[in-house]
Amino acid sequence: MVTESAPARRRSARTVLHGLVAVLVLVILAGLAGAGFLVARAVSGVDVDLFGTTSVDRSAPVVLRELRNVAEFTAATGEFQSTVDVEKDVAVLPAVLAGERTIYVGVGTVDARVDFSALARDAVTVGPDRTVRITLPAPTLSTPAIDPARSYVADRDRGIVNRVAGVFRDSPTSERELALVAQQRLARAARASDLAARAERNTAAMLEGLLGRLGYERVDVSFAAPTR
Repeated sequence: MVTESAPARRRSARTVLHGLVAVLVLVILAGLAGAGFLVARAVSGVDVDLFGTTSVDRSAPVVLRELRNVAEFTAATGEFQSTVDVEKDVAVLPAVLAGERTIYVGVGTVDARVDFSALARDAVTVGPDRTVRITLPAPTLSTPAIDPARSYVADRDRGIVNRVAGVFRDSPTSERELALVAQQRLARAARASDLAARAERNTAAMLEGLLGRLGYERVDVSFAAPTR
């Protein structure tokens, strides 16, 4: 039977004692940190997660770049949606290794506007029998405005090589290119729709109502041919 000597027993006891002291110190420090957090929260009145993250907005203030006078009448607005399905393949590698396919749903609006600042000198003629004839320029369609809050990536598949390469890029999954493609498609759809014709009808109805209240009995509104 092996028995420990007195010095060995004392060393063992000191080791256990040191361990207990270390644990006690950690418990005290944790308690002090928790108490300090509770006091700070009580004083500031702000509920802060002790182990959470905080966001600091260091953005620069908004800068006014330009002011423009507008003399256009927005006569109609169309909302369009385009699904962009783009696939990029690598000829010598299967899609699971290299390549990318993205399905992007772009939602945006297009305005049809009539520019009253471009009226010719003889654009408005008034007859003796309380009639007025107005010739306006053709409505123009605005550049489609993609709504980022409603547009989204419906699906994205990337090969292993693309995933690895994306680690070294700032925006490996940027939707800017897809949004531009969607914007072009929305513009084509707007030109093919009756948006411009609706704008003509709405503009004519607005002028007829306005001039009719001014006492004109007949208001004829016509539009110039659209420029291509």
